[in-house]
Amino acid sequence: MGIYTSLVRPVLFTLPPERAQRLAEVALRQGPFWRALRPAFQLNDERLHADIGGIHLPNPIGLAAGYDKDCRLVDSLSCLGFGYIVAGTVVLHPREGNPRPRLARNPREGSLVNSLGFPSHGLETACRSLKQRGNSRVPLVLSISGLDLEEFRQCYQALQPLAAGIELNISSPNTEGIRMFQEPQRLEELLAALSPLKERPLFLKLPPYFDEAQRGRVMEMVDLCLHYSVEGVTAVNTWPVEDTRLATGHGGLSGRPLFPHMLRIVQDVRRHAGEGLVINACGGIASGEGALNALRAGANTVQLLTGLIYQGPGLMRGINRYLLRYMEREGIPSLKEISREPLEGLEQP
Repeated sequence: MGIYTSLVRPVLFTLPPERAQRLAEVALRQGPFWRALRPAFQLNDERLHADIGGIHLPNPIGLAAGYDKDCRLVDSLSCLGFGYIVAGTVVLHPREGNPRPRLARNPREGSLVNSLGFPSHGLETACRSLKQRGNSRVPLVLSISGLDLEEFRQCYQALQPLAAGIELNISSPNTEGIRMFQEPQRLEELLAALSPLKERPLFLKLPPYFDEAQRGRVMEMVDLCLHYSVEGVTAVNTWPVEDTRLATGHGGLSGRPLFPHMLRIVQDVRRHAGEGLVINACGGIASGEGALNALRAGANTVQLLTGLIYQGPGLMRGINRYLLRYMEREGIPSLKEISREPLEGLEQP
């Protein structure tokens, strides 16, 4: 992480965020380079193995959805030490997304605000990219979304055979139409429509909540997941905020400020759902301590993206080394033996 944070990141952060991202994507397209570096980023230890709905993971660190929207970089991203990759979000038809500027940095607090609005080349492009990818030992989960049931259904049917699992994104704050599926009746219609088609583990990405009314709605969503045998949830998506730097005037906040809210929600969902539901913690994780505290709060795995942008490609190995040191110190033989802790005992990284 030292070379990245001291040399690479300062150069990237002189560029507008989307231009810096495009430059990073150009670098990630150099597959042989990243395959050669794979041993430097990976940490193989059976004590780190995890399982999410029957998907066996080499470690519990996942790349969150939103970076590789068209599934073109999966092979290179798989070399960076992740235990699994969530690619997408894939939508049925090509979309321009929201007007620019639509991405802003807050370096002092380690956060990003985005109003991207699902820019995408569409389902056909994603399928073509996935069919051309090499064999990877890192499981792939595909995030999908749609503006109606039929768009979800088509993406679901086409992408299921190409992935280890599917994650439904109904909670992005930047795409107005999809949020209707947060209403219990509409979510039940969606899950009922997809249930007969289900061949792979299914996950639902939850929105954050900040009051009791919102909490009640999210727990209804969790109950529907349990009813329709959805394997797990990802908690949580970005936090809706106002930001005048963006053309839309608002976007979704990710990164360190979301961390305490994510912990609270993970612990709430675990108490409500019991141990049978997989929880992938997502929001503000950028260190080994943060990942450990998410696991202690009740998560089975963690997902990160903003932390990768700020800390660089050595982050995943660093987190896994931290987890192993903790397990060795406490005499814990495997991840699933890490004990749950009350929220008061968990600190921000």
